[in-house]
Amino acid sequence: MDQLTAMRAFLRVVETGNFVRASESLRIPRATLTNLIQNLEAHLQTKLFNRTTRRVIVTTDGALYYERAAKIVAELEELDSSLLHLQANPTGRMRVEMSGAFSDWIVIPALCEFYKSYPDIRIDLGVGDRTVDYLLENVDCALRAGTPGDPSLIARRVCEIKMITCAAKPYIDRFGMPSHPEDLRTDHNCVSYFSPQSGQLFPFSFQRGKETLEIEARSHFSVNDARSYVTAALAGHGIAQLPRFMANEEIRKGALVPLLEDWEPETLPLFIVYPPNRHLSNKVRVFVDWLVKLLAELDQS
Repeated sequence: MDQLTAMRAFLRVVETGNFVRASESLRIPRATLTNLIQNLEAHLQTKLFNRTTRRVIVTTDGALYYERAAKIVAELEELDSSLLHLQANPTGRMRVEMSGAFSDWIVIPALCEFYKSYPDIRIDLGVGDRTVDYLLENVDCALRAGTPGDPSLIARRVCEIKMITCAAKPYIDRFGMPSHPEDLRTDHNCVSYFSPQSGQLFPFSFQRGKETLEIEARSHFSVNDARSYVTAALAGHGIAQLPRFMANEEIRKGALVPLLEDWEPETLPLFIVYPPNRHLSNKVRVFVDWLVKLLAELDQS
């Protein structure tokens, strides 16, 4: 039995959900695919699937085997790619993590351009600000705002995200515009942002020349997701400090109004991070290079 061929066949059945689609994808007869799976089950002395007339259901042993086999096949693909010097045409599957703000505003809208150059790379994009176990979850890289809290991670600083203080026009019509950052302590409502990991509220930061201020703004509402933060500001819940790339279009439309423009909020460093002791494969390298270029072109005016 060619175990590697059988493993690839097993993975495709799991990923497509049935034998017909898997055989079509692999371009082999269904009978050949069935024999490969049966031989693999005999070799492993366990059932990998429970079959009915309509469905193929992965067994508990099959699910465990899939998790390990997928990693082994992916590592073999990376090894073949590196030894064959396929930098110009990297292939394989990669896992990337980032917040919804970066995925929705920056990365997903531009991915079609990436796939024009690298059509054989499969990206599994995990979206959110949760704490990730990079090694256990087999994450290849992540895009994270703020200095990484885990010193074991390899971090590459790629840019500074500019921020802007703003509020919805209906809020301004009702409460007026602040004249100084200190007004946010007592005279205005603000939308606060808290860390998804620690729950700590982030203060509003301001800089004018050499003068810097951190304001514990008055707030009756806080969120821990950047997309929800924008939604809260647009809904008129209060003043917010948003990344410029997220606020620019709403400002151009007049939905958001810039405030305290002579006071610059502190920029937010953006890092690409990798798990320690992880070989940086060709597919990850080209994706990171593309991402760095994309961020350099980000509209933060």
